[in-house]
Amino acid sequence: MLVLTESAKEMVRDMVAAGNASEGGGVRISSARDEEGGPALSLELADGPAEGDHVLEDDGTRVFLEPDAAFMLDDKILGAEQHDDHYHFSLEDQGTEAV
Repeated sequence: MLVLTESAKEMVRDMVAAGNASEGGGVRISSARDEEGGPALSLELADGPAEGDHVLEDDGTRVFLEPDAAFMLDDKILGAEQHDDHYHFSLEDQGTEAV
């Protein structure tokens, strides 16, 4: 299952608060395609999980994982850094050092 660093949890909570998501809201990660048709991920604010989503709750942080995204992220660590007016999320393998 996807693991969130402390900085990722904080960034998700900040995004949810700034985006005025409803109580119980969080971010939803879904599978997508990049410009060349390769696998990619999409992250957006969500008021709640969509049907079939996996729900990850940790320290007041809620992340909703679309089933294909949950499969892609099963062995990953989600890290985050804030850069001025935007967030930068990163993925690492769980076998490597967390950010």
